Amino acid sequence: MDILASDVDKIINQLLSYAPSADIELIKKAYQVASLAHQDQKRLSGEPFIIHPLEAASILTEFKMDVVTIAAAILHDVVEDTTVTISNIKEQFGDEIALLVEGVSKIAWVHQHSKHEDKAENLRKMLIATAKDIRVILIKLADRLHNMRTLSHLSPDAQKQTALETLEIYAPLAHRLGMGRIKWELEDLSFSYLHPDLYHEIARMVASKRRERELYAEKVREILTEEFNKEGIAADIISRPKHFYSIYQKMNLRHKSFDEIYDLTGIRIVTDKQVDCYNAMGIVHNKWQSIPGRVKDYISTPKSNMYQSIHTAVIGPDGKPMEVQIRTKSMDVIATEGIAAHWHYKEKTKADERYASKFAWLKRVIEWQQELTDPKDFMEGLKQDLFSDEVFIFTPKGQIKILPKGAVPIDYAYSIHSNIGDHCFGAKIGGRMVPLDYKLDNGDIVEIITSIKAHPTQSWIRIVRTPKARSKIRGWLKAHEDEQQKESPHKDIKSKHQEQPSQKPKKSSEGKVIISGISDIAFNLAKCCGPIPGDEIAGYVTKGGITIHRKDCRNLVSVSNGQSRVVDAVWGDDKTGTYEAGIIVRAFDRNNLLKDMLSILAATKITINEAWAKVVDKGIAKCGFIVLIRDKEHLVEIMHILERVKGSIDVYRGRT
Repeated sequence: MDILASDVDKIINQLLSYAPSADIELIKKAYQVASLAHQDQKRLSGEPFIIHPLEAASILTEFKMDVVTIAAAILHDVVEDTTVTISNIKEQFGDEIALLVEGVSKIAWVHQHSKHEDKAENLRKMLIATAKDIRVILIKLADRLHNMRTLSHLSPDAQKQTALETLEIYAPLAHRLGMGRIKWELEDLSFSYLHPDLYHEIARMVASKRRERELYAEKVREILTEEFNKEGIAADIISRPKHFYSIYQKMNLRHKSFDEIYDLTGIRIVTDKQVDCYNAMGIVHNKWQSIPGRVKDYISTPKSNMYQSIHTAVIGPDGKPMEVQIRTKSMDVIATEGIAAHWHYKEKTKADERYASKFAWLKRVIEWQQELTDPKDFMEGLKQDLFSDEVFIFTPKGQIKILPKGAVPIDYAYSIHSNIGDHCFGAKIGGRMVPLDYKLDNGDIVEIITSIKAHPTQSWIRIVRTPKARSKIRGWLKAHEDEQQKESPHKDIKSKHQEQPSQKPKKSSEGKVIISGISDIAFNLAKCCGPIPGDEIAGYVTKGGITIHRKDCRNLVSVSNGQSRVVDAVWGDDKTGTYEAGIIVRAFDRNNLLKDMLSILAATKITINEAWAKVVDKGIAKCGFIVLIRDKEHLVEIMHILERVKGSIDVYRGRT
């Protein structure tokens, strides 16, 4: 108990350091109630259970949270794991703490065998509680962070499941709230359990480069300090840390080597005054050549999570590219602590509502969660919304609408009203007609054109970005299913072919691809993109017939200005046969790399038509395979198997 008492004293001392008039008796009382409720409970590590809520509370003191939040964190597990009820909490601590404890209790520690539906419903309830008081999610993030720090005591399967959920839900939530410190740690901890070999390899390479990086940062610091002193600019110049998961993501997404990613030095300049941010940028650009297109001013246009900073990139000393962030001290606090930085000890809960209103994404989640009854749809939509950037568009009357990046006019139409979405016929951007799959961009003035005769089609589901639009479209299609079958313009054609089977064309198999509603048109599969069942496809009319491309094929996109030569195509019901597909694997180079991959592929019993390997960069190898597969689902399954090969960095479709 002495150790636990010292933990409580530590929390109290941390709290008093930024809130000297805090009600310390509230913390002591919360500890007494929680320690009594948890007295017979142990964690999997064998430690007393009470250590966990105390650690969560301690994390929140690092973010200078108010005494009510700290007390609620100490109590956050009593309703979930003991006989204490919310009514008991309300009687002893009042409505405010009871609301926070109840909100956090809505989503429990996810056990290995929790049902997918239960997780979705718990998340839904937690987000609703968060809308009432943003501190609910702050307590939950502290709770999850400590659980991730002690994840080693769980079984390997439970570790991976929890790490994946953390990476998909809680790290993006921390990012959305602007809490960079928690986001980075959650990501790196999750990465260490999901890809331990890659994690340790990147950690080793980071350690080997640390001294070289420190010397370069010191050189930059000396140059800038001298220049800033000449102009009377007070600023701290810091070498930005590189987080392991961030390095992995960039290697994966950009298909670059570790050296290319890690050698891109990150410098942060923190000034006292906002005007000096712009003065500092001028000095940086005068000293070194700027890289075109890399300046972003998030000070004048803050991100939705209140992040403010100037981003730029230059060719720094010794000709090395360098990323620079410039912001004030207060902006720097917000960048790492996010919404927590806005919580002052003496403010009431109304402050929560004021700051919560700044998070348009949370309002969107609360709106569309009421539309989605399927837990799978809810989880899919939540993950999509958490990871999405945003675009700011305008109505014809000048009102701002915020939608996820990649949204199309149909998404916008449904955000106004379901009836407008259901009858969306077209859209104008700044008075110019655009197609319904046009990707909305910042500053677009959008006008929706409706028609009584217009209605949703199955293709809309593939192009919309928002869960609300997708749900509404599916609802309309289901409600009008019988009507659509009656009105299908291809019904008679299908019946005719079913009654009088035609001879199979030389270059197609009847039913494999349906072109413009007809299933027996000759076609070739394009070699450039290698379409397979499951890909979205389109046909391109050539002298030799119709060539089927993937819709995202660069060659198809480059010629799609001649729209009259592009025809609709979908895969038919015939699932027989196999298709060639190319797979590329980037991995850390080592002995027997290709041999190991071939052995794993052979175990799947697929046909391998071609295999090769080559070193493409220092320590990085690329392996390629041409295999025969059934469909996209089969291909994804094979790619996931290759991802598990030791040293694998990323796996993607391709031939070269």
